[in-house]
Amino acid sequence: MLVDSHCHLDYYTEAEIEEILRRAAEAGVGRMVTIGVRMGQAEAVKALAERFPQVWGTVGVHPQNAGEGPLPEVAEIVAAAEHPRIIGIGESGLDYFYDKAPRAVQQEGFRRHIRAARETGLPLVIHARDADADISAILREERESGDFPLLLHCFSSTRQLAEDAVEMGGYVSFSGILTFPKSAELREIARDMPEDRILVETDAPYLAPVPFRGKRNEPSYVAHTARVLAEVRGWSPEELAERTTANFHRLFRKAA
Repeated sequence: MLVDSHCHLDYYTEAEIEEILRRAAEAGVGRMVTIGVRMGQAEAVKALAERFPQVWGTVGVHPQNAGEGPLPEVAEIVAAAEHPRIIGIGESGLDYFYDKAPRAVQQEGFRRHIRAARETGLPLVIHARDADADISAILREERESGDFPLLLHCFSSTRQLAEDAVEMGGYVSFSGILTFPKSAELREIARDMPEDRILVETDAPYLAPVPFRGKRNEPSYVAHTARVLAEVRGWSPEELAERTTANFHRLFRKAA
């Protein structure tokens, strides 16, 4: 079984979802996590996770949305995460590429999500783009108050950030970007990560892997990313599925 550790199922229409989940099952994708990007979206995430037993969810505010209104208090994030089908916090982090929210606001939002992850014990799903140094610095500062589980999702950053995250006990998830022809450096990073710290994802409906690049992504396509990751690691597809699924359950313990 493969797990798509990061997708956005609520971005599809109601009429599409059952067919998308059917294709995922046919591709060997037995579980998937639909990700929160706004607190107002949390009920939709919970409803999907309640409706489909193979779907879990997270709650949080994406850094690109952090400037849309008042940031949620830590207690609000924690309360939303008490739902039995919510297994993670986020996605949160920093995005200095698009800079859609002031950086100080992004940083404060990131810290609040970290504190919610620490309080709940649920893994923090981290979005990192062009902000590696600040992400590492904030993670280290916040760990002084206690550890928390973390995942760098859709990893396409520097080797240093991946190594920093692993050093702090974190995990790294690879998306369809891994399959792109110009991603040789990323494949080298994926090759070198500890085998017990790697996951796979789609980030659907974005970032479809080769051979579907440029089309709308969906959870079934995680099998193509998994195939490339298996080749990079020198594993069989079965070994890749077994190890990444075990890693998923070790990190997202509420789903185990």
